[in-house]
Amino acid sequence: MTTATRKASLGDVPLLVDLMEEFYAEGIYPLDREWARASFSALLQDDSRGAVWIVYQDSEPAGYVVLTIRFSMEFGGLDAFIDDMFIRPSYRRKGLGRAVLAALFEECERRKVLAVHVEVGQDNVAANALYRSFGLKPYDDGRQMLTVRLGS
Repeated sequence: MTTATRKASLGDVPLLVDLMEEFYAEGIYPLDREWARASFSALLQDDSRGAVWIVYQDSEPAGYVVLTIRFSMEFGGLDAFIDDMFIRPSYRRKGLGRAVLAALFEECERRKVLAVHVEVGQDNVAANALYRSFGLKPYDDGRQMLTVRLGS
């Protein structure tokens, strides 16, 4: 079996929306496909915002990962978020998550990103193990993230 990753382009948006819909369905979340299309398009049109990779197994799309970038005063430079990561169930535990994260971290090194963050459920043992293997760990300093949605 051959595993390959590549950066996504605007032409990949329909595939990315399909993969995102599968990802959301696992969590029983509805996906607004038009919102997803617009979100992927906005990200892929501005390299400074981040990047998306698609991972393939034997030329079949098996998943994706989204990297978003920002400037952080706390870190004194760029930090990044693994905003979405999804591997189709039939391709899990075959090294594809590791392959696509390796591409993401290579990009972070190239961009001189100083910190990488990810949200993951505490009960997601496999994802936690994968992320920890890349050095990600809980950052519990007593703060909590507060969020408000703006706009419509």
